[in-house]
Amino acid sequence: MAERPPLPGAIGVSHLRVYDTEAPDGLAGGTPHLHTLCTEAYSVVAGRGRVQTLTAAGFEEVPLEPGALVWFTPGTIHRLVNDGDLEINVVMQNAGLPEAGDMVITLPSDVVADDDAYRAAATLPPEEATTAGSGDAARLRRDAGVRGFTALRDAAAAGDLGPLLAFHRAARRIVAPHLDRFAEVWRAGPARVAAETGELLEAMRDGSVDHLRAASVHRLPPPGPERRMGCCGTLGTYLP
Repeated sequence: MAERPPLPGAIGVSHLRVYDTEAPDGLAGGTPHLHTLCTEAYSVVAGRGRVQTLTAAGFEEVPLEPGALVWFTPGTIHRLVNDGDLEINVVMQNAGLPEAGDMVITLPSDVVADDDAYRAAATLPPEEATTAGSGDAARLRRDAGVRGFTALRDAAAAGDLGPLLAFHRAARRIVAPHLDRFAEVWRAGPARVAAETGELLEAMRDGSVDHLRAASVHRLPPPGPERRMGCCGTLGTYLP
């Protein structure tokens, strides 16, 4: 069998079942967070819900229904709200970077200000990392993230972007230790795939069609019953 190539554009794809337990504000759903380097897309496959976002341009709430496609760029704080059996295929730019640490949760400001406290609050214990656990740790993390998100949103609504901009600076500090690893993942995945397309363009200009003769087909089965406890819900990951 031919070596399995990366997904188109070296993206990552996961199937997400959004959490249906209530957060402190009475809304069911996931943990607000941002990515510092990755654009993320939601392709809704079932159920109903909303994605709440916060940027320097303000707060927004986008409805989600089957067939909807929503995406947002790095720095967008996003929170999924589950209004009923919400399931999404999540498409991530720069496959591998989110798994390598490119995600910062909107924990309360005193937690975000302390690296050790942030890591302790953001990291699930190994026994709670999948649906084989109780789910309690993921809910506690989500609730803390919602409290931090609410403070940022309320300040922005009052015209004060200071807390949001401070969170941006803290997010950079939190991911800074991972930047060398991020660069390795990017070079080995997205950058390599883009460079290979350039090489194929040059080969075709020279009259070569060798890569067409080497075409192959690949598939993966649906994710198994034990799923990862993600920020927004339980994740069945196809490829990182």
